[in-house]
Amino acid sequence: MDNGVMALINVSLLDGSPSDLHSLFSWLQRTDELRGRVRTLPRQPGPHEMGGAVEIVSVALSSGGAAAVLAGALTTWLQTRRARISVEFVVNETGETLRRVEVEARNEASVKELYDSLVSERTLP
Repeated sequence: MDNGVMALINVSLLDGSPSDLHSLFSWLQRTDELRGRVRTLPRQPGPHEMGGAVEIVSVALSSGGAAAVLAGALTTWLQTRRARISVEFVVNETGETLRRVEVEARNEASVKELYDSLVSERTLP
């Protein structure tokens, strides 16, 4: 990965409670290698959604090492939940979504796919 190009990894809940997203945010903030890279973002409601926007946990990555740390942290967090999450790989400068992976905590194959996607240099710029 080119160290001059940042990628954003955006994580949102597909199901689960709003407290799950706050739990994930806190979990990632406590990870030394990710400190200062994790923030929450408002998400625009979809066409059939009413009310307030749901938050997204966004992690800025600039090196393959940080991606591996994030992959491990997400995998460990998911093992303690029943949530289903969506993970988007976004190029920071253009906002282009490179890849989107849906992960269900109870599905070992989807968790492995997430891990492989995050540590793969082909996924991130």
